[in-house]
Amino acid sequence: MIDALRGASRIHPLSIPPSTCAAAIKVCACFNLRRASRAVTRSFDEILLRGGLRSTQFVALVAIHGAGAPALPRLARDLGLDRSTLTRNLRPLVDAGLLLVGATPPAQTATARLTSKGVATLERCVPLWQQAQSRFESKVGADTWRALLGGLDAISAAARGA
Repeated sequence: MIDALRGASRIHPLSIPPSTCAAAIKVCACFNLRRASRAVTRSFDEILLRGGLRSTQFVALVAIHGAGAPALPRLARDLGLDRSTLTRNLRPLVDAGLLLVGATPPAQTATARLTSKGVATLERCVPLWQQAQSRFESKVGADTWRALLGGLDAISAAARGA
């Protein structure tokens, strides 16, 4: 039995050449988009955390404020999240007193809306976001960013199968 366990931990050589794997990682859409996303997120978080929010939290507050008091299914669609991920992401904002989430009569669907503390936090963070966005665009170039933004829309639509 011990020999069987030892055999299970052995590394089996792949028939795929390492150069194929190295080439794949250079062009892999999933990996490269996620890597870029993580780098941009870190850059925005560095500035937005001064106002008490992470970039993902800022985007949620902006989306909620921009839509009024959106129903959670609509908010999930707008943010490109499934409902369970949205609920998990909103929980810290609710716990911090920045959001209220719940159904209001006559609607049966839960909605999200900013509290006065949420509005104050957003007012504090919008100038920080503007600073982060300006810094990003100056590093990347406004023309490059506009072109990339259009490309990202096309990528999202293609990935959704639209």
